[in-house]
Amino acid sequence: MPMGWWWWFVDKGKKVIIFFIFAFKLSPNSQIRVVDFNQLYDKNPCKTLGSATIKIIMETPTVGMTEVPGRGRAMVALRPIKGGEIVLRDSPILLYSALPFHSDNHLNNNPYCSNCFTTISQPPQTVTCSTCASQFCTLACQSAASTTSHTPWVCQTLIRLRDYFSSNRVPLDVQIQTRFVVSAYNLAIVSQSKFQTLLSLQGSVDSVNSVASQSDVVSESDASFINSVICSVCPPLPVQFGFSIELTKVLLAKDKLNAFGLMEPFSEQNADRSVRAYGIYPVASFFNHDCLPNACRFDYLDADKSSSLNNNTEMVIRMIHDVPQGREVCLSYFPVNWKYSERQKRLREDYGFVCDCDRCKVEAGWSESDGDELAMDDDEGNDEGNEEGTMDEDVDERMEGEDGDVMKGDDDFPHAYFFLNYMCDRTNCWGTLAPLPPSVGTTSGVMECNVCGGFKKLDQV
Repeated sequence: MPMGWWWWFVDKGKKVIIFFIFAFKLSPNSQIRVVDFNQLYDKNPCKTLGSATIKIIMETPTVGMTEVPGRGRAMVALRPIKGGEIVLRDSPILLYSALPFHSDNHLNNNPYCSNCFTTISQPPQTVTCSTCASQFCTLACQSAASTTSHTPWVCQTLIRLRDYFSSNRVPLDVQIQTRFVVSAYNLAIVSQSKFQTLLSLQGSVDSVNSVASQSDVVSESDASFINSVICSVCPPLPVQFGFSIELTKVLLAKDKLNAFGLMEPFSEQNADRSVRAYGIYPVASFFNHDCLPNACRFDYLDADKSSSLNNNTEMVIRMIHDVPQGREVCLSYFPVNWKYSERQKRLREDYGFVCDCDRCKVEAGWSESDGDELAMDDDEGNDEGNEEGTMDEDVDERMEGEDGDVMKGDDDFPHAYFFLNYMCDRTNCWGTLAPLPPSVGTTSGVMECNVCGGFKKLDQV
């Protein structure tokens, strides 16, 4: 099959329900093919993973997407995977700022590049748009943005929206949603194929309304307000279709369920890190949530662009520990140290489901004080582990399952092993530790934190 076939899965009588990219790097002559979901599903070969035989809808060398009863789509290991292995590298189809259009606190001083969102540390490095005053890290980044994220339409739109929001005080979350809608409509201008990718992701108007009824984050009134501002303030779209409330609602639904927050730089003095930008990563959005994940994401927005890692907006999904063939690969949608009530509230309001993972089943009957005591115990355990250099061998043996899954063990207390081994104990970090990519057949002995970027040897964890 040639590089770059894009597949749409269409269920009979319904709209598109699943989209995936067969090859992650598309050629300039990429083709789009519409295939009946049922026919393709029947033709796809079954794979035997562990004791189960399942249909694989999409696959990479390490993971495949399938349907899991009660969980919907899921990414599963197609073979035993070592801790530290990279199972996905994904690039965003759009990025947008998480800062307000106008703020007395920020004084309109955006410390991040408007295209790649790297930190602009020194003012002399700043390249400023002569029309709208947006800042860029380099002339090359500004040039790339002129045909992608910062088109003339976006440039004029930003000027008008800044004027509007400086005169009309609007909640920050609505301003950020407006930024997303502008970026999404701009995507329709610069890349119809990526715009269709966005529309094919999970999330419908029904999900917006149902979630809004619980959290009121993306409410019917907010969607109508954002659409009215876009229609009245922004220049006309230079494409065949224009703005519509129906399309705006659909776009907000996609953002609600698929956007990844890209955080500001880590600082031990800052306990509450803010989001600098949001990104839509189409393949990474297929990973389900678990409160004790076996994989985590790394992003390197502030990486040196002159290094080999020159795509600073790329997201890397890396395994935290070994998993056997057939195990579902999951991420945590927020820091793993959150309490049960905090996790359930976020998942219910932002994603529309109640988590019943092994950890939540254990913590469901706990009081809030139990969670506080657990956190204190974990801090003490980390200090003891650093002094001794090793963990109690009995704990290691108890937590390693027969099939090699190191997290399949003590069902009564599944947190202990994870917190002691895979949570960073640096002040105000609470990141997740994962081994560096392994060499052939072996797991790396060095752990990297996905928040502060610090490194630790296994005997220091």
